[in-house]
Amino acid sequence: MFYLYPKSGVMIRNQWYIVLESREVKSNPVGVTRLGEKLVFWRDQSGKLSCLSDPCIHRGAALSLGECINDHIRCPFHGLEFDATGRCVVIPANGASKPVPDNFVANRFQTFENHGFIWIFYGAEPGDSKPEFFDGLQNHSQHTKIDPWSSHYSRSIENQLDVAHLPFVHRKTIGRGGRTVADGPRLTWLHPNRFRVDVYNRAENGVPAKFPDETPVKSATTQHLDFIFPNLWQNYLTDKLRILAAFVPIDDENTLVYIRLYQKFITIPGLSNLFNLIFMPFNFRILHEDRRVVQTQLPKASKLDGGELLFPADMPIVQYRRKRHELQK
Repeated sequence: MFYLYPKSGVMIRNQWYIVLESREVKSNPVGVTRLGEKLVFWRDQSGKLSCLSDPCIHRGAALSLGECINDHIRCPFHGLEFDATGRCVVIPANGASKPVPDNFVANRFQTFENHGFIWIFYGAEPGDSKPEFFDGLQNHSQHTKIDPWSSHYSRSIENQLDVAHLPFVHRKTIGRGGRTVADGPRLTWLHPNRFRVDVYNRAENGVPAKFPDETPVKSATTQHLDFIFPNLWQNYLTDKLRILAAFVPIDDENTLVYIRLYQKFITIPGLSNLFNLIFMPFNFRILHEDRRVVQTQLPKASKLDGGELLFPADMPIVQYRRKRHELQK
């Protein structure tokens, strides 16, 4: 087995990361930068997905500029062919009858596809583990847009767990009403790598903010935030309307936000797509209100002992950092 060890010191190892949508990889090789690495994705004739390190192990040319042939990817520079495991199976310059040396092996990632997303496993072999996803979305229509942020993915995630910023960053949209006091918020761990956050913001009335254990846990069908490590989040508005975001790390200073609307208010084909297209610009407006501020945060990557002075409403961020720190170790 061959796999890629992470180079970035701020990524969590041995995790399934969403890195692309399935529709982004078709018949030709696709080169991208993810998790600080240049990667190439391609599909064989049956549609099965593979991922290798993009620089060819021979002279460093981008395999993504090559082509798919006989279910292999062929380097555009000297024609070396690699199979899905990363092993070089053809070196044209050596002649067809000469065996390929055993050390001609490219780094590869294990891949997983479901729900229209592509995951890669970052670290050692995943064994039997599979990435988790939010349930109850099978009958929803969906629409996805991709937004680039000049921020580390950890900062982008923390913003979506931050309940206190709403009346300030979003004062003309979802933060209207001046609900500046943050009771709680209440955080519930659903399992070791997943938690939900119940939000209890209210207007100032002279009563100090309540502590988390003074606020109740809401029912599963009430509005809440939901996060799955390492990079998947949702805003559960109702059973029929949810906003999902995958915070895809490009490198230590850049992130792609894959924001996806799920809805089943309108199920008629054509009309449901129209509703999704009409609703998405509002989501982008909210997202860009966040992006404007988050991109200014320093240091770029958050950490547990970052020297920031936090207050009780930051509890979901503290819990996220503690768990992230634990997984990094």
